[in-house]
Amino acid sequence: MNIRPLHDRVVVKRLEEEQTTPGGIVIPDTAKEKPQTGEVLAVGEGRVLEDGKVVPLDVKVGDKVLFGKYSGTEVTLGEDDYLIMREDDILAVLQ
Repeated sequence: MNIRPLHDRVVVKRLEEEQTTPGGIVIPDTAKEKPQTGEVLAVGEGRVLEDGKVVPLDVKVGDKVLFGKYSGTEVTLGEDDYLIMREDDILAVLQ
């Protein structure tokens, strides 16, 4: 991937969710919601404060994160879909 986010933005790839329920029922594509978890693929340099100082981001490449349902901007590069969002849109880092 040849993309470098600016400032406090991160590039996230959505993680695929299970195709079946724990009871074995297959979920059709039309009934699925978009996953709200993803993996961080790239991070910007950090947030620039009013005095010009740069505060580094808390997330790093490879982190699994939880974000809001309508967070970020969807971007298609090649055949893959990505989300570009601000670090503030990330709700939690999954352990």
